[in-house]
Amino acid sequence: MPVHDWTRVQAGIFHDFHHEWISTIKHALNGQFKGTDYYALAEQMAGGLAPDVLRLQGPLPRGKKTRESAAARAGGAVALAVSPPQLRYRITDEKKWYAAKKKAVTIRHISEHNVVAVLEVLSPGNKVSRGALDDFARKAHELLKAGVHFAVVDLFPPTRRDPEGIHPILWGDDDETFQFDPAKPLTCASYRASPLAEAQVEPVGVGDLLPTLPVFLLGDECVPVPLETTYQAAFDAVPEIWSEALNSDE
Repeated sequence: MPVHDWTRVQAGIFHDFHHEWISTIKHALNGQFKGTDYYALAEQMAGGLAPDVLRLQGPLPRGKKTRESAAARAGGAVALAVSPPQLRYRITDEKKWYAAKKKAVTIRHISEHNVVAVLEVLSPGNKVSRGALDDFARKAHELLKAGVHFAVVDLFPPTRRDPEGIHPILWGDDDETFQFDPAKPLTCASYRASPLAEAQVEPVGVGDLLPTLPVFLLGDECVPVPLETTYQAAFDAVPEIWSEALNSDE
């Protein structure tokens, strides 16, 4: 199934598809991981290297309990406003909200349950501002510096903040090998963490089939991620009114 032009629909529609695609990729990877030392999870990736990835680095000790809030222990309650106060300016950003809610596929090794690789599908909110794009790039760089391999799929066209796509933002603009093709402005890329830094990049355009993306694991191992078949399976779950809009020739 050719890649669609996701700029034709609202951010919430892509967010729903994103959720389905991440789950489909997770299922496909776990099918491949049967009998191996790896497994995949769909996890929320809020800014930074942080807690969302690192919280499962080891098994929870037996008998570990969550702590109650001070208010709950005291039997009290916190007063909440029913609606926000109406000040002069009310600024909302739907794309940023959805970007903060999206998930990524993490691949973990069963020995210590450590994350060895992360695959992210960009949303419009990741590129809506310089700060949002910088946050995404910083998170990717932190993962790579920590020895976690990183893969990314960007189905949205370049903006003035990433005029040649996401790859130069993540790898650096001194890469003389990569040549940006305006006819194929979308990106599927996989990065091996330091010290053996390596990038595998496949530019694609609207109407193209997606490649099988190799994601690096431990040592010389990698796992092929079937982007095309998982994309098609996830798109089959898009509500008909929106799938027709995306498939329309208008």
